Amino acid sequence: MIYITAIHLSGGDKHEHIESVRWENPVTKKTGESSKQGIVEWLEKDKANEARVRNGASYVRVGVVKASPPYIRTYADGIWTDNLLALPRY
Repeated sequence: MIYITAIHLSGGDKHEHIESVRWENPVTKKTGESSKQGIVEWLEKDKANEARVRNGASYVRVGVVKASPPYIRTYADGIWTDNLLALPRY
């Protein structure tokens, strides 16, 4: 599992424009940066792979929106949410 900590947008300000993300593994403390495509592929590769975004004291899961091309977005209680867009930008 990873926590997404920041996003980089290109060409707009919506989820479809997330170009890359910064993340942290809470177990190993490893940090890194991955492209949107890399995160999409990682999430779809294995059901055990999970990304989350902090939402106050809790965390919200990141899912893949099946669009062309696919992109990432948070969802909670079966509803797509905007938690990724609230993250710091780089």
